[in-house]
Amino acid sequence: MKNTIFVKLGGSLITDKSKPYTVREDVVKRLAREIHEARVEGNIKLLVGHGGGSFPHVSAQKYETHRGAINDKSWEGFAKVQNDAAKLNRIIVNSLIEAGENAFSVQPSASCIAKNDQIVDWYTRPIKAGLEQDLIPVPYGDVCIDMSKGCCIISTEEILRFLSDEFKPSRIIMVGKTEGVFDSNGKLIKIITKSNFDELEEAFKSSDGVADVTGGMMVKVKKALDMGIEVEIINGLQGGLLKKVLMGEKGFGTIIRG
Repeated sequence: MKNTIFVKLGGSLITDKSKPYTVREDVVKRLAREIHEARVEGNIKLLVGHGGGSFPHVSAQKYETHRGAINDKSWEGFAKVQNDAAKLNRIIVNSLIEAGENAFSVQPSASCIAKNDQIVDWYTRPIKAGLEQDLIPVPYGDVCIDMSKGCCIISTEEILRFLSDEFKPSRIIMVGKTEGVFDSNGKLIKIITKSNFDELEEAFKSSDGVADVTGGMMVKVKKALDMGIEVEIINGLQGGLLKKVLMGEKGFGTIIRG
């Protein structure tokens, strides 16, 4: 798996988080084309995860699914959040197929078990087999049965953290709608490590100023540091940039080294 790259398409990039259930179709289709072009030109295997954006976050906030099974409406919320997340996933998978890739959906809520919001068990052999056959597995932020609090939400970062331990990808590329992580003066932070994390902590604010049930930028950076693999955050609104980074170019955004 040494030539395998993990890609995360951010929820605020592929959807309009200010408008419930709204996909940025032009962005999704362009990113799918860039992925396909990079795969044709380079010898890379890909796993493409994505956030939920304006799809599951609506129900997740309403039912407070991130808090667990807290009342008699919690499992209704679990079902609705799962359904919303799956709807967006089908759109992403379909876009990759239309671009020329053999992509397939990986549903975490049907295959993972968590404890206190962290995945502790996942039957990953289908993912491994798919990568070996040069398919693109597409997992996504989803709900999960939680051994401690009944249910939880697992972010795409948590998914990539767990799968990184399993598959040891060469790189992880997180594609958002900004160049990376900015400090309190609005300057791009080029490199984040465990040694400079504390001094930069104030800069890690919630994405877009919009409530995010997966914890915002702070959690995203912490998860990236825990992966132990080089992670680069780039701007997916810049046409052609994802392709360049997939082809091996670096230094366009924030690099996180755990």
